[in-house]
Amino acid sequence: MGADKYENEDLIRFGLPEDMWFHVDDMSSAHVYLRLHKDQRLEDVSEATMQECAQLVKANSIEGCKMREVTVIFTRWRNLNKTSDMEVGAIGFHNRGNVKRLRVEKDNSIVNRLNKTKEEKFPNLAELQQERAAEFRAAQKQEKRAEFVAQKTAKREREEQAKMRSYSSIMKVEKMHSNAEVESSVDASAARKFEDDFM
Repeated sequence: MGADKYENEDLIRFGLPEDMWFHVDDMSSAHVYLRLHKDQRLEDVSEATMQECAQLVKANSIEGCKMREVTVIFTRWRNLNKTSDMEVGAIGFHNRGNVKRLRVEKDNSIVNRLNKTKEEKFPNLAELQQERAAEFRAAQKQEKRAEFVAQKTAKREREEQAKMRSYSSIMKVEKMHSNAEVESSVDASAARKFEDDFM
């Protein structure tokens, strides 16, 4: 969670593809990020965790904390769109349709519980993002390598099957004989007699 608009700006800039972003709709508030596992989907996140994130943004909104109920919006970090003409901490979206809404009623018990167990850390966000990008590139490289090996294996199998269907393995030049060779080795009169009897 960003403590102010400058920390919010860093979180916007250095998020990870797995991050879910939470904010009070149409009001200033802290930006809260929920970092999912790489293979985790939003549907896998419990309702209790969603409520905790929503309560945090509500409690850390100057206007929202005074209201009984607010709407909290959330989306994937990669859907956030920051342009150079925006103020510090302000954000837009690439696709407004991917922004979801959640109505949240004030529940101080959740916020109090979270405040008792909170840990403040100040990680190097740029470094974390670079590490994640390196992991992503390595995974892509491995996928491409596996795809290349699979294509090579499939090509080899197709070539072997084509070879089996062709006559190239049967028709060896050294095993072939011409009719001229046969005629010279067999008595020509016997061959003619055979042909006459056949007719």
